[in-house]
Amino acid sequence: MVVGEISQERDLIIIGGGPGGYSAAIRAAQLGLSVTLIEQGDIGGVCLNVGCIPSKVFTHAAAKLAAEPHLQELGISGIKKEFNIKQLLAYKAKVIKRLRSGIENLCKENKVEMINGKATFLAINRIGVENGHQFDIFTCKNTIIATGSSPVMPLGLKTTSSRILLAHEIFNLREIPNDLLIMGDDYISMEVASVYSALGSHVTIILDNQLGLQFDESINKELLRLFKKRKIRLIHKEKLLSTNETEDGVTLTIQTDKSKEETIHASYLFVSGTRVPNVKAIGIERFGIEQNDQGFIKVDENMKSSIDSIYAIGDVTEGPTLAVKAIKQGKAAVESISGGKPEVDLTFLPVIVHTIPPIASVGLTAQDVMKYKLDARISQFPMRSNGYAAITAHVDGFIKVISDSNTSIILGIHMIGEGAVELSSSFVQLVEMAAKEEDLKFPSYAHPGYGEALLDSVEGLVGQAIHIIPSK
Repeated sequence: MVVGEISQERDLIIIGGGPGGYSAAIRAAQLGLSVTLIEQGDIGGVCLNVGCIPSKVFTHAAAKLAAEPHLQELGISGIKKEFNIKQLLAYKAKVIKRLRSGIENLCKENKVEMINGKATFLAINRIGVENGHQFDIFTCKNTIIATGSSPVMPLGLKTTSSRILLAHEIFNLREIPNDLLIMGDDYISMEVASVYSALGSHVTIILDNQLGLQFDESINKELLRLFKKRKIRLIHKEKLLSTNETEDGVTLTIQTDKSKEETIHASYLFVSGTRVPNVKAIGIERFGIEQNDQGFIKVDENMKSSIDSIYAIGDVTEGPTLAVKAIKQGKAAVESISGGKPEVDLTFLPVIVHTIPPIASVGLTAQDVMKYKLDARISQFPMRSNGYAAITAHVDGFIKVISDSNTSIILGIHMIGEGAVELSSSFVQLVEMAAKEEDLKFPSYAHPGYGEALLDSVEGLVGQAIHIIPSK
């Protein structure tokens, strides 16, 4: 190993080149800081290389395949319905490569120094970087830890298995499973179920007693209805009794919520698992940085840890493990380091699920209204009554709006239906600005368009929705 004799000085070092890390690096360069971004693997982190982007390539393909019957209705015939998994994997690789190249170019053009290697804290303000036989030392005024998190198997399941897969492995399969078991109740599990069902797998979801997603009750009900329609089976388990991996699959024996034993065999088992922060290898334990019981770093409103010069963002911090959170925190941390006064409030962080159709949820749910005994108005508009949904045959789902009866302030917006992901930004903005019903009714909406369903849902709060039969 060659050790650098001279310690190189930087204003800021960022450990981890995922969405939060590279966003922070570019923002730092924009603000005039000398910044070095250190990434042990590929730039883009888990999200780009094995997480968000690969999974969305699959959800996009599944949605296109599910739309095939509608093409026949449109008179587009002669299409031979075939699915080539190798071609999809090649497309996924092409998309990842293009996006990764784009990020590298953005960093280069912003004068961000990028180093590939393993970073370790030598002291509070000294970072060592190992890359093969090369070892460099950097001295910095501030450091941002953006090393992300990793999924781990629950107790009782094999950690090294070709048939039991975690989130970063399921979308690397070179075959479509004939039967797929899913053990989990988070958004990734729901996406995997939706995708592989559309691609031809017989899917069974094993839940711990109930659907774990914290959606509005109406969305939970609609999602379960769609799963039933697509013959996705749901089993509620009390206990996992045994797991047996064979040459052609995996067999699970569970105790159901009805205290009965059931044995299920499938080609593969997908497990959402739990996520742990990637902090053990960077040497922060020697400084006594404050962490919670699970190892996540505790930070203040500016992303500063218990040590003034060390900041942490994204999955290594407490809270949801989402790229949108990491990006927002990364920018805020750098702006704080530069003397700004940024604000990060994750109260109305949107919950997005790329099922078929997709889900977007922001703000209070109907359950919250009941729990806190709020005086609220609730309106739900079905997508089947939307003109554009009728054209595109995306008629499943609805938009649900909840407002305060006394102030007319919008408390929550929830949607399952085509266009939900794109409309979610508007949902967040409306709830964040404490918009009133009139704020949603005043603008003109594109016609025809999915957004008109939001207008109808808001007008429905006072019984004035145009495109729905009045309730008796």
